[in-house]
Amino acid sequence: MDTTSRRSFITGASAALLAGGVGGGTAAAATNTNSDVGRARGDATLRIGLIGCGGRGTGAAAQAMSTSGPVELVAMADAFEDRLDNCYAHLAELGENGSFDNGKRLQVPAENRYVGFDAYRKVIDSGVDVVVHATPPGFRPEHFEYAVEQGKHVFMEKPVAVDAPGVRRVLKAAKAAKEKSLKVGVGLQRHHSGMYNETIRRIHDGAIGDVVALRVYWNGSGVWVRGRKPGQTEMEYQMRNWYYFNWLCGDHIVEQHIHNIDVGNWVKGGHPVEAQGQGGRQWRNGPDHGEIFDHHFVEYAYDDGAVMLSQCRHIQNCWDQVAEFAHGSKGRASLASGLIEAPGGWNHHEPEDEKSPYQVEHDRLFEAIREDKPFNEAKNGAIATMTAVLGRMATYSGKKITWKEALKSDVSLEPATYAWDANPPTVPDEMGRYAVAVPGVTKA
Repeated sequence: MDTTSRRSFITGASAALLAGGVGGGTAAAATNTNSDVGRARGDATLRIGLIGCGGRGTGAAAQAMSTSGPVELVAMADAFEDRLDNCYAHLAELGENGSFDNGKRLQVPAENRYVGFDAYRKVIDSGVDVVVHATPPGFRPEHFEYAVEQGKHVFMEKPVAVDAPGVRRVLKAAKAAKEKSLKVGVGLQRHHSGMYNETIRRIHDGAIGDVVALRVYWNGSGVWVRGRKPGQTEMEYQMRNWYYFNWLCGDHIVEQHIHNIDVGNWVKGGHPVEAQGQGGRQWRNGPDHGEIFDHHFVEYAYDDGAVMLSQCRHIQNCWDQVAEFAHGSKGRASLASGLIEAPGGWNHHEPEDEKSPYQVEHDRLFEAIREDKPFNEAKNGAIATMTAVLGRMATYSGKKITWKEALKSDVSLEPATYAWDANPPTVPDEMGRYAVAVPGVTKA
């Protein structure tokens, strides 16, 4: 599956829903006060800050600016200036083409465009009301913590961490956000799909009987590689190729397959209690592929004895599948197709005007902010992330690992220092290759 296409934010029905105009602005963001936190914002202008200006960040910013009511994007941050500039130019072009309604929503003067490892703090401190987090997930716990400390509503992409210590930080910050009545959205957009919601509601109502097994897949051909350039430090190289390093990405079982794993948890109404699995590198195993596996297979077990069989693969010319299936005592269901094969049956027919769930997740978040409705997806995002991390622990080690053991793990992937001249947690050997986990040897 083409990741760029998957993450595109102007496809199908959603493209028709975006209308209006935009222009570059010069107004700086007004200061957010503590009195704003946890109260209904009504028709007030909501000021948005974007942290992470890659493809997903650009898409999320466009979707946030396409919500109902007055909103403005007033601050932006990225580790790299070129990525920030490209994001701003693309958003400006979308605005010129009428992709945002309700007037001029792109209002980010040059002084509100921040670059560097500490740029996230400058955005959060600039007077924004809502922060969109779309950096590589390794940064998510620290960035989310700070946004909550400063009383900001949050949309953050999945996964929300890359290791157990990060998950615990997110869970703690999620509790603090709830206590402050802050609203938090997480980019597991299937929760905002009419098809998924109706299919799972029917499963929960007994349409296929007792769910005894699940099959979840993210099998595709892989993603981009950005070649090493002369003069790059190791830190910059890994940041540019974040997908291939666990401190930034968590491996593709965490970064991508989390979507399907999360659906399995949703169907079961909880997380697994243990996992065992296997994986490795068969095809994508060069120096430019960092330290991650190209295939994982995990068998998750739930407390009622049900199992979830999980596959994710990045190998070309193989069977591709991105979907989820539930098997019950009375029949089975295809979640990605909205199909129930059981007595009575059912097949979802998507209305022509049904919004993209990528847009709906932002619509609901901003509606909750305006009306002060309960809205906090951070805990579910953390549980889904931890389930995927548990799977990686099992495939890397070759051991059966319980949920409790995994969540208590003190193995942190975080760098000692965030600086361009600092060493990341893993560095290449004299041949330019990175150490890769060896099942049966590696301690996860």
